[in-house]
Amino acid sequence: MVEIELDGRKVEVQEGSMVMHAADKAGTYIPHFCYHKKLSIAANCRMCLVDIEKAPKPMPACATPVTQGMIVRTKSDKALKAQSSVMEFLLINHPLDCPICDQGGECQLQDLAVGYGKSASRYEEEKRVVLHKDVGPLISMEEMSRCIHCTRCVRFGQEVAGVMELGMIHRGEHSEITTVAGDTVDSELSGNMIDICPVGALTSKPFRYSARTWELSRRKSVSPHDSTGANLIVQVKNHQVMRVVPLENEAVNECWIADRDRFSYEALNTDERLTAPMIKHDGQWRTVDWNTALEYVANGLKSIQSEHGAASIGALATAHSTVEELYLLGQLVRGVGSDNIDHRLRHAEFDTVEKARWLGTSIESLSTLDRAFVIGSFLRKDHPLFAQRLRQAAKHGAQVSSLHALADDWLMPISTQFTAAPSAWVAALAGVAAAVASHTGAAAPVAAEASEPAKAIAASLLSGQRKAVLLGNAAVQHPQASRLLALAQFIAEQTGATFGVLGEAANSVGAQLVGAQPRSGGLNAGQMLSQPLKAYLLLNAEPVLDAADGRQAADTLARAGMVVSLSAFRNANLEHADVLLPITPFTETSGSFVNAEGRVQGFHGVVRPRGDARPAWKVLRVLGSMLGLPGFGFETSEEVKAQALGDVSAALASRLGNASRASVAIAADRPTLERVADVPIYAGDAIVRRAPSLQATADARAPRAGLPTALWQRLGLVEGGQVHVQQGSASLRLAAYHDATLAPTAVRVPAGHAATAALGAMFGEIAVEKA
Repeated sequence: MVEIELDGRKVEVQEGSMVMHAADKAGTYIPHFCYHKKLSIAANCRMCLVDIEKAPKPMPACATPVTQGMIVRTKSDKALKAQSSVMEFLLINHPLDCPICDQGGECQLQDLAVGYGKSASRYEEEKRVVLHKDVGPLISMEEMSRCIHCTRCVRFGQEVAGVMELGMIHRGEHSEITTVAGDTVDSELSGNMIDICPVGALTSKPFRYSARTWELSRRKSVSPHDSTGANLIVQVKNHQVMRVVPLENEAVNECWIADRDRFSYEALNTDERLTAPMIKHDGQWRTVDWNTALEYVANGLKSIQSEHGAASIGALATAHSTVEELYLLGQLVRGVGSDNIDHRLRHAEFDTVEKARWLGTSIESLSTLDRAFVIGSFLRKDHPLFAQRLRQAAKHGAQVSSLHALADDWLMPISTQFTAAPSAWVAALAGVAAAVASHTGAAAPVAAEASEPAKAIAASLLSGQRKAVLLGNAAVQHPQASRLLALAQFIAEQTGATFGVLGEAANSVGAQLVGAQPRSGGLNAGQMLSQPLKAYLLLNAEPVLDAADGRQAADTLARAGMVVSLSAFRNANLEHADVLLPITPFTETSGSFVNAEGRVQGFHGVVRPRGDARPAWKVLRVLGSMLGLPGFGFETSEEVKAQALGDVSAALASRLGNASRASVAIAADRPTLERVADVPIYAGDAIVRRAPSLQATADARAPRAGLPTALWQRLGLVEGGQVHVQQGSASLRLAAYHDATLAPTAVRVPAGHAATAALGAMFGEIAVEKA
């Protein structure tokens, strides 16, 4: 530690820290623009100049290392004059357009100009003008004349997002931030550039000119999308969500959020919202009141129960639903005598587990790992903030390895990329286990040949201190998921690593904790969607898009007796539903999610329900009471949560676990082509699928078929060519592209999209012919 004197006070900071860090620790504010605690030091705005004794001139606080006995004055005449002079230079070319600037009211330059600027400018020359740039549907760069060249956006891209999409060209007063080649900004974390821009150069295109910052109420919430559980501040005006920004939580999302967390709110304000109950009568939809709709559902369930038995009733939910909603759905289904409930719609294997599968470590620890082995994950798009944390670990020397059907670009150094078709993942992972066992002397779970990539991954995991073996969405949804988990468990135990699953949705862990899956002989999601039941309750689920086999799901629902859709959107399940019950999204209800690390995070509704929509937990509570079921007398969501999870602080940790008892066997090689399916980042749930700006991004483009090199050459395709893709009796015509990183027998065709929903299962044999 080093002790310095800062404005007459003694401050102790770690050796190697900068004066700015000492000021932060002491609670002393030093004006700055380019400095950001999560980015490298640039020292190019010079606003943080301070007076350091014995220094010949004012020094930048962000780039001046502390030394023992250093005396720093941040408020001396010398420091204030230097800061005032810098401010005068920054304002030479800055336009005087604060009244129409979207950043007005929350602008660092505006705030500091009041404190350090002059009342009038001494410069009468014309200000420079920078032409606007179109970089996509999310970020507005139409007022780049406001840019003060702090380079925060450039450094964010390089250091956090992992891709340098913006850069600075030219010199002096001709400098400007641009994409250089006129490309769009397509990073899944790009919206964070808006937050860190200290002026109004980068603003939110969806929010642009819709409200002033001082008109907005700010309320805390939690993201309903991926398993990070990113903390949000939802900004509201006139009972409408206007903007979403991050709420800093170092243990969860730091100060970042993904673009789907930030811009998905647009879907909540569209005309696609379902605002009143509807019943299909003679093929026509008619709007009814809540009593009529709930009586129709209750009477229908009673009738089906008495005529066909309770086992003919099933419930399908997504884990984007809250703990409270999933718990009451389970209580309702089991209350009528059925155990047919599941949230694992995209899974291909449904083994029985005693504990809830989770990350196996803290989210925060991902940033400090020495070794990481990620199995079957489209990491960047499935878990943008987990990818960002692993990217930071890799920057500090961590070795990150992967096993997948392709070498997906995670925008970080990858130590070993083990590429194998999905059917060969068990054999590949068994090879890693065998290589580990040969070093530790343990008996391998199954005899297997260790390839060179397997040996490299084993050697990596056998070194280092902090390690993790992580299974991604594709591994958990794999037809042999239990074998992959058992092998991952062995590898982790033998190498001293933690192991766990990254988690598919915001509440995947919570869904397991509250029993939103069969317990004793009930049907799982795969069975419910392969053999028609008489009644289905769909909670936030669109099985045609959310199931592993959308075609099969559509056929099954078409033959069902009664389908009840509880959704916030009127076009969800419109083709197959008999009743539409309008429920509220996360911004209009209270509830809780349990994220990948097992952290329970509660939130409250930030706006009132739209139209006659009601929170799903209230709808299920009333429906349970109408069915005469006991235990539905809850008054608040907190009461439901207490009943569902019990004493969270004391009991939750004991209910988390990833142990697998599955026996491991290696299947024979499949020489035929097989499908590997990712779920595009903006097709993962009902909300993002309906967010206009997200659907205009490059990540939301129409699905294409990715072909390995040998197949591409055999078919004689050229860029822009099309292919016929066939699974079973279903066939689609898709645009094709060459992906040299794909395993030789793997074909990448996205799932979760209306254009590919009719194709078939996410894993399985596939045929491809030139169109």
